[in-house]
Amino acid sequence: MPRVRASSLTPYAVPDDEKDDLTTIRRREARSGKVSYGDPQVLHESSRRRVVLVPFFIPRSHGTNLSVKLVTYKKADPEGWLLAEEKSLSLDEAAARKLLRGLREHLRVAEEDADGSFILLRVNEGTAELGEHDPKAVASALTKVLSSSEIVQHLAETELSDELLGAFRGAIRLSEMRSAVSQLRQYLDSGEDDERVYQRWCEAHSWAFGNAYVMRDEVREISTGDRLDLLLPTVISGYRDIVELKRPDMPVLLYDQAHRNYYFSADVSRAIGQSHRYLDVLHEVAANGLRDHPEIVAYHPRGIVVIGRSEEWSEDQLKALHGLNRRLTSLTVMTYDQLLGQGERLVEMLSTRAAAEQGDDFEDLETLPPDDDDFPF
Repeated sequence: MPRVRASSLTPYAVPDDEKDDLTTIRRREARSGKVSYGDPQVLHESSRRRVVLVPFFIPRSHGTNLSVKLVTYKKADPEGWLLAEEKSLSLDEAAARKLLRGLREHLRVAEEDADGSFILLRVNEGTAELGEHDPKAVASALTKVLSSSEIVQHLAETELSDELLGAFRGAIRLSEMRSAVSQLRQYLDSGEDDERVYQRWCEAHSWAFGNAYVMRDEVREISTGDRLDLLLPTVISGYRDIVELKRPDMPVLLYDQAHRNYYFSADVSRAIGQSHRYLDVLHEVAANGLRDHPEIVAYHPRGIVVIGRSEEWSEDQLKALHGLNRRLTSLTVMTYDQLLGQGERLVEMLSTRAAAEQGDDFEDLETLPPDDDDFPF
């Protein structure tokens, strides 16, 4: 709706039945010259008290901010209305917006007849009506209260629009990933060394191994006596790769003083030999599909060994591990800290993308209200 300067209009009394259609707002410069103000609006009036809202327009480097002052007057015959300054309140733009939002939300709740907890979302015949709101922004806001599994289950069973449902799934997925990364860090920081704990975590969050993998197979036994820790299908080809998990307290690299170079520890060497066998067996038995599971195909599979910690490693150690990995064929050795860092990076990338799609603005805006000297009365 285009804005028109009030100075170009002739003020007149607007009939009650037209007030929602046309309103004249006049903006004048205050005596201080620092701000402008609008016509006072009476919010409440009784025989003894009057509450008035006075809008102020404050120039800033990025534009004009709106601040409001709520002023209380009391009846003092025969003088008339006197200002009750101790009952006045100034609100900056941020506070005024929160007040407006709070009033709108609680007016909706007031329309209900029963007590309880309410999530405000306008729906029509089971389909969410978003109006001008971005579905991803709505989903991001609502996921802050989706800590209850019952609510998530109910949403899954509700006929929401495809657009909103997709946004919900994306926001919930990102929230789950953040929690998973935090959980892995807690395990490592606490010194947890039970291999089964990390086995369960990796099974539940195989995405941490990179965006080349989207899920894991339930099947783990590829032959008699050969049971894998993880069997991961790649996104592009669907062929399977393997993951071998060892404890985070195992050493990864040792240093040869005589030859001035790092080399794999005995624990890593054993893990490499074990993975080598698994890769050979998997390629042999699943090149054309695993018996009883023909959908599982592994053609020249690759392997990942996760072992030890590298949080306090020097640059030389990190470089040495990279170099040793480059000399391996179809196998990569990584530490749990590197797995954690990879998961954190994926979450960061998705969070950045989600924020960009929502059009978030993180600019620090100055919204301080003017001093009382700036008010015209």
